[in-house]
Amino acid sequence: MLILASSSSRRRELLGQAGVEFTVESADINEARQPDEAPAKYVQRLAVEKAQAVWERHRSDDDGADPIMVLGADTTVVLEGEILGKPATSAEARRMLERLSGRTHQVMTGIAAITREAIVSDVEITQVFFDLIDEQELTHYIASSEPLDKAGAYGIQGYAARWIPRIEGCYFNVVGLPLARTIALLAKVKEGMSEDKALL
Repeated sequence: MLILASSSSRRRELLGQAGVEFTVESADINEARQPDEAPAKYVQRLAVEKAQAVWERHRSDDDGADPIMVLGADTTVVLEGEILGKPATSAEARRMLERLSGRTHQVMTGIAAITREAIVSDVEITQVFFDLIDEQELTHYIASSEPLDKAGAYGIQGYAARWIPRIEGCYFNVVGLPLARTIALLAKVKEGMSEDKALL
């Protein structure tokens, strides 16, 4: 039995698109960044902690007949080492997009899968190239409220796609879940293998 420890509708859609059967539970954790924590380490840690939080709820239910596996994920946008989270206001969204305009940034997603036997975690990084954003288009986009629930104030699958001439890496990672790497990670944890035994 697979549980997706995420409230993201985009992650649910992507995992379902890949033909995976799962249920969904959100993980309530402290997402504060630790001092001097690198962005890649940050998203990987949050993915592990989300998966662990949901796993702990089901530890007593895991009788071995239908082993429980929990998948956690966390995505962020990084510009020159700075994390750009979800904007709280339209003004903040505008400032983020003005900074991204005409520049290259990274989208990082940490993923983690946990069973009784193992924890496996990984990070996917995609380079995203932005054209210069026209002021009229930016104003229109901000008015739509679309940027407000997205890291970096944009979604590649929405209106903002017009500003992205190319990426280097996994497209699905920018949407919110790197599918190929996630499927490989789920297969690895099923085998009882772990690169992160120390996290158990």
